[in-house]
This record gives sequence, C-alpha cells and structure tokens, in this order.
Amino acid sequence: QVQLVKSGGGYVQAGGSLRLSCAASLRTSSHYAMGWFRQAPEKEREFVAAITGSGDVTRYADSVKGRFTISRDNAKTTLYLEMNSLNVEDTAVYYCAAGWTSSTRQIITSPGNYAYWGQGTRVTVSS
Repeated sequence: QVQLVKSGGGYVQAGGSLRLSCAASLRTSSHYAMGWFRQAPEKEREFVAAITGSGDVTRYADSVKGRFTISRDNAKTTLYLEMNSLNVEDTAVYYCAAGWTSSTRQIITSPGNYAYWGQGTRVTVSS
C-alpha cells in the first residue's frame, strides 16, 4: 500500500512563496510518476505539475508555468512543489499523487491515471 503524506501549505500574501512536500512510501520510486493537483472552491480538480520517475522530465499547467517548480528526491522518496509569485487564483486545496509507470521517463497529467493520492493541504493566498 502506497502512502503519501503531505506537509507545507498555509496562508501567504500575494507575491509570496510556499513550499509543499509529499513523502511517499515507494519501494521502486523511479517507476512512479508523481504530480500535484489542486481544487479551488466550487471548481473541479485541476492539474498543476508532474514529474517522471526519473525526475528529469517535468510538465506544468500554463497557469503556473514559470512560477512553480516540481522536483523530487528519489533517495528520500519525497516530492516537492516550490510555489513563487503566488496570487489569489492559486488559492486551493493541493494534492500530491503517485502512479506506477513501466518507463521511468513516462509522465502522467491525467488524475485518472494516478492510483495513489495524499491528503489535501490548503493554500490560501490573500491580496
């Protein structure tokens, strides 16, 4: 059973930064693509960023490109999301996810293709 435990989040003023972490219990972490999603009030869950198991390929939603950075430490099986230049539209509950892939360089952006999810952590950006 894969478990994902998140940390980080909280309140920040617009223009500020936050870092989210997600510790995963993965035996062969390089075969798990990982990603971040978020869900704002009364909106559907949306893709934020994803990274391959190898950690060398990333993908971002247009809304966060250039501001957010996804990374992972396979030795610690931890996923990170560095969020800079936050704005009120980034206010949401953020979720990390992991999904097994046959290739270490396969990326997953669809939430339906992730089998494991962490508990949500709230990020609130005030103007």
